[in-house]
Amino acid sequence: MNIGLRNSKLIYAFSKAYIPHAQLRSLSLASINCGGGGAKVNEKPECVNNNGGGSVVGDHVKLWWSLNHRKYSNISSKETREKEERLNKDGGEDDNTPEPKGKRTLPRLMDFPEIMWPSLLNSMKNWIMVHFIIRPYMDREFNIRDFAVGAKKAMQVVSSKLMNGDFAHLTNLVSSDALNELKPVIQKLSMSQRRQLEVKESDIYLTFPYQIGIMFDEDNKDAQKRWVEITMVFHVLRGLREMRESGEEIPWNMGTMPEYQDKVFVCNYRFVKEFTKGNESDWTVNIVNHFKPIDLVNEMKRH
Repeated sequence: MNIGLRNSKLIYAFSKAYIPHAQLRSLSLASINCGGGGAKVNEKPECVNNNGGGSVVGDHVKLWWSLNHRKYSNISSKETREKEERLNKDGGEDDNTPEPKGKRTLPRLMDFPEIMWPSLLNSMKNWIMVHFIIRPYMDREFNIRDFAVGAKKAMQVVSSKLMNGDFAHLTNLVSSDALNELKPVIQKLSMSQRRQLEVKESDIYLTFPYQIGIMFDEDNKDAQKRWVEITMVFHVLRGLREMRESGEEIPWNMGTMPEYQDKVFVCNYRFVKEFTKGNESDWTVNIVNHFKPIDLVNEMKRH
């Protein structure tokens, strides 16, 4: 079913853009508004808080303040990536070799802005897109909570295979363009850095969809091609499950404590699916980024 003129205007009004698929850009949509406590998803999509992690969300308060007040919440630095590539040129296979001072402990995997937190303003756009475009015209059963659950499982599989360099078994899960960009970066990582890539679902304490985008391609007059992209953000504390099972208390300021800084990660995964009538595809990943918030703080201090 083609989207009529009325709904096309709606897309333009709230998303500001109609962008051809050839440009490989999506309409910017919504961040989910995250409360400090547990998540409540009731029609309106919101944060998905995992493993009872309401008390853990506050663990990054100081870190959040440091990043946001330095205008460093979402970062895309091509210059920084080029510096990392030069530093990694000769590889880094010796686990006992200390990281050069000033270098990220985990290099950027793909040239994509690091995203840590949702935006309250964009949450309205996200809600409108889901309820007025995706559900009526593309997938009536679409549910952001169910999608987030599936996204966590997919990230666990993808991160494990990336750690092992098993690119052959990622062809149906990750786009070819993303794999081509990931391969040379991961092949240069040391074994200790590779081990940092693996994420267990039980270690994820906060999940939210940061951005939902819709792309159209009208070059084909027989059928209007359309895709949906969803950028997910995952906050990870390595060993979280074991800490809870042992009764260990998780400090609220863990992001500033040296013993926790190497255990806290944020992962950005972007999922895409074609919704062209008669030619629907499965969800695949076309963006993968893993980073440590402390690396961003240290990088900002150096600049």
